[in-house]
Order: sequence, then C-alpha cells, then structure tokens
Amino acid sequence: MEMKTVYFAGGCFWCMVKPFDTYEGIESVKSGYMGGTLKHPTYAQVKTGTTGHLEVVEIVYNESQFPFDKLLEIFFSQIDPTDAEGQYMDRGSQYTTAVFYTDEAQLRQTKRYIEQIQSQFNQPIVTALRPAEIFYLAEEEHQDFYKKQPERYQQEQLDRENYIKTHKKH
Repeated sequence: MEMKTVYFAGGCFWCMVKPFDTYEGIESVKSGYMGGTLKHPTYAQVKTGTTGHLEVVEIVYNESQFPFDKLLEIFFSQIDPTDAEGQYMDRGSQYTTAVFYTDEAQLRQTKRYIEQIQSQFNQPIVTALRPAEIFYLAEEEHQDFYKKQPERYQQEQLDRENYIKTHKKH
C-alpha cells in the first residue's frame, strides 16, 4: 500500500477538508499551516497574514486507490487558481493557493495538469508550486470543521457561492 502526502492551500481550510474527506483511498485530511517563518503558529497569528504561512490541508492518500491526478481535479475545482490575492471572500496572502508537493512526480503531474486546464481561464493560473515544508497542525477546533459546525460551514459555502456569482472572472 503506497501512502503519499500532499498539501493544498486553497483559501480557508474550513472549506478544503470536506471535498477530499469522503473518498476511499484518502486516509486523512487535516487542517494546518505551512510556508511561513514563525515556528508553531496559531490560527490567530496566521489569520493576520503577517507570518507568511498559508492555510493548508494535509492529505494522506493511497495512490493505488486514489490517483494524484484525481486529487488535482478536486483541488482545482474548489479554487479560483487565477486569484493572487486570496480566495473568494477570504483576502490576504494566508488564503492564496498553492500545491506543496512532496516528490518530483507530484510536481511534474501538477505542472502538466495546470498546462491542461489553463485554456479554461481568461487569466494566468497563479497557484504556486512549492516543495512541502514543516506542516503545523491547526488547533483542534479547526479540524473537521464541516462536521463540528455544520451550520457555520453551510453559511461559509453560501457566502462563497454568492461571492463567485458577483465576482465571476472566467
């Protein structure tokens, strides 16, 4: 069984867990932080946008059951990869998009995938491709947010849909 890990930054991590959480072959999806300079950052620190961290989800998956290209499909369907200022109503560097890859195969596949989908957008894809760094697990209240706070999660989804309708770029 080939277990692999990848980290996706797709805006607020509250909205990034559920799309990956229900598939056979995905072992775990955890919310956390990556890419900044502060050791052991907290949510309160990261959300200020001053630590350099991005909100990310750590996805551990069985590649023979769930191919990496399928993860990319899900990820890119959840984000606006042309927005360099954040995601939807979440603005700031901590909400920008990135793929933090853990091996060269993930990097190659992601580059190829971006080349394939670029024509679907009127603007360049700006999702960063970065080697994985230290992953800091977010506080417990941020894990499985969609399960713990379903009403608030649903409101986040509605706010996101409304934002998309009023700010359509492509």
